[in-house]
Amino acid sequence: MAEKRNIFLVGPMGAGKSTIGRELADKLHLDFFDSDQEIERRTGADIAWVFDLEGEEGFRKREETVIDDLSEKQGIVLATGGGSVISDIVRNRLSARGIVVYLETTIDKQVARTQRDRRRPLLQTSEEPRKVLENLAVERNPLYEEIADVIVQTDDQSAKVVANKIVERLDF
Repeated sequence: MAEKRNIFLVGPMGAGKSTIGRELADKLHLDFFDSDQEIERRTGADIAWVFDLEGEEGFRKREETVIDDLSEKQGIVLATGGGSVISDIVRNRLSARGIVVYLETTIDKQVARTQRDRRRPLLQTSEEPRKVLENLAVERNPLYEEIADVIVQTDDQSAKVVANKIVERLDF
């Protein structure tokens, strides 16, 4: 039997990584993991609390560990945190251990999809959320592109449609 391949979803917050990841895993009969949910499970606290207590640097260290552990599994779909790609270690591990799919979306869609979500620490600042998202895009979009094996646009498409496009592109 062929070795089960991993699919790692990267992209900004609001791109649909978790929703599309669940759909994709279901379609391919693979296990689904979400790195943020795994961090919350291991710490027993939500992401915002980890950010408050340990800062972004502490959170990123936890994220590196969780992604290292999960990416060693076989036959999974992993939705990563939007900022996970700022770590060279994470980018290298994802590239080496599976197929990286960049879920691309516009700032307008990100704003619409995250405006009521209070669980995103980087958006809980005094700065305008659109400006925060624009600044993050400048920093992170080139990193998503750098490691992506496949890029799929998620705007104005259901999770099911995007999952089907990914399967077509990956020839699973």
